[in-house]
Amino acid sequence: MATVTGLGFDLVDVERAPRGLLRVTIDRQPGRSYAIASEFVLVEDCEQVTRQLQYVLEVEGLEYSRLEVSSPGLDRPLKTEADYERFAGQAVNLVLKAPFQGRKNWQGVLQRAEAPAAEGAAQPAPAGWNLCFKDGKAEQVLGFMFDEVREARLVPVVDFKGRPRRSDAAEAGPAVEAPAGAAATGTDGG
Repeated sequence: MATVTGLGFDLVDVERAPRGLLRVTIDRQPGRSYAIASEFVLVEDCEQVTRQLQYVLEVEGLEYSRLEVSSPGLDRPLKTEADYERFAGQAVNLVLKAPFQGRKNWQGVLQRAEAPAAEGAAQPAPAGWNLCFKDGKAEQVLGFMFDEVREARLVPVVDFKGRPRRSDAAEAGPAVEAPAGAAATGTDGG
C-alpha cells in the first residue's frame, strides 16, 4: 500500500479477517523524523493512517466493514530481509519451515552471517543469517537462509520497574543517592 509508505511508515502486515475486518499493521521508519518524536508507533500515527486509508479505500471501492490500524507490538513480526537487517543484534523467536536437529522453534540473537570469500567468484555467495543461543552453558550458532524461515518475531522486552538490569547497572558505574527523605526520580515514594 503506497498510501502507508507515502505517509512515512513501514507497512508491516495487511490482513483480511472475518466479518469484513481489514487489519493494517504499521511501524515507524528508522532514522526518519516525525512531528512527535518517539521510537514507537503512537495513537496519532494510527489515526493519521486510518483517516488516509479510509479515503483511499472509498475512492478505490474496496469493501470492508471495519478498519483497524495498529502498531506491530512488542513481539513484532520480521517479514522481510530488511526487517532482519534492521533488528540484527536483537533477540528473536524463529520458526523454521523444516526441523533442524529435531526442532523447528529456536530463540536467540539474530546476526548477519559472514560470507566466506570465494576465490575467482564474480559475485559473493549469499551469506544468510545466524541465530546465537545458549545450549546449557555453551553458546551455539544456528546458520540459516531467509527462505528457510516460516515465522520470525522479536522477543518482547518488558521492564515494568524501570530498573536497569544487573549488567546495565554494573556498567553504569556508582549510583547517585538522593538526599535522605526524598523520593527517587520515577518512584511513587511508597
